[in-house]
Amino acid sequence: MQFKKQLDQIEVRFEELSRQFADPEIISDGDRYRKAAKQHSDLSEIVSRYREWKRVEGDLEQARSMLADSDPDLKQMAADEIARLDPVKLQLEDALKVLLLPKDPHDEKNVVLEIRAGTGGDEATLFAAEIFRMYSRFAESMRWRIEVTSVSESAVGGLKEVIALVNGEKVYSKMKYESGVHRVQRVPETEASGRIHTSAATVAVLPEAEEVDIQIEEKDLRIDVFRSSGPGGQSVNTTDSAVRITHLPTGIVVSQQDEKSQHKNKAKALKVLRARLYDRERQAREAARAAERKSQVGTGDRSERIRTYNFPQGRVTDHRISLTLYKIDKVVNGESLDEIIDALLAEDQATKLAEVQ
Repeated sequence: MQFKKQLDQIEVRFEELSRQFADPEIISDGDRYRKAAKQHSDLSEIVSRYREWKRVEGDLEQARSMLADSDPDLKQMAADEIARLDPVKLQLEDALKVLLLPKDPHDEKNVVLEIRAGTGGDEATLFAAEIFRMYSRFAESMRWRIEVTSVSESAVGGLKEVIALVNGEKVYSKMKYESGVHRVQRVPETEASGRIHTSAATVAVLPEAEEVDIQIEEKDLRIDVFRSSGPGGQSVNTTDSAVRITHLPTGIVVSQQDEKSQHKNKAKALKVLRARLYDRERQAREAARAAERKSQVGTGDRSERIRTYNFPQGRVTDHRISLTLYKIDKVVNGESLDEIIDALLAEDQATKLAEVQ
């Protein structure tokens, strides 16, 4: 196995970290202990798989040595054992190759989820609302927490725009493939002639940025406060608690009026602004890399059409990997969304593996 030396080094580091947990000096230093525990946890799966691979390799060597035995029964038993263990060894090697791939530094992050109605008028706003429900149910199944920070409803009960924070374990690692244009094909309830309409919604999945990731200068901000209002202009409260922040160098504007406290609205708005600025930088870096190599899974560009939900045919098609599922109800309910996400992840990993081999 070509990468055995690398795995040996990882195992040595894992054992060093295990010993550190018994060191009083490290136990008493909360920051060092947390860092050691995080690294130990990150390495545990790969070390476990590598130890399993070594055990299987040892059993295979023993079985191969038995092939030279003069006893025909022992030789047959050895041949059967080799036939059983060879595919297990190959599966473990494939799994180890995936685990050794460079990790996306954003995978552990929470995300800012932004959904906006696109072409299609009222029908597009209804579809945007449906997409948001899909992600909300999927988040619930993953035990993530969704917190809506901004919402703009349409007259027909749809969503012109919704922005939410999604918090949980490895949220970005799952949600990062959802950025792009989602298209729906169906007969709207208001369509008397039964014609199929095509509408769209755009989805942006932005890794949440910490203050250490993006520094925002106070002089670069214009902060306006105004009175919050609900649907139809109905006043939510009688104080100027809503906040609009304009980032002057980029022109990015974020409004927040979900909370009754101006301070809380400002904090949430800054969180969204920081994520958008971070994503802007990340997109620029990825665009430069994409000039050399375009990922088969897609660039994640929100102008790129990634998926079509065709209700008359009961199918959902992801255009990046030509995957079609005839279970649209389960996908839209968030139940089978993971089937699409897992397929995208597998394709992404296969592409990266092909590049390093």
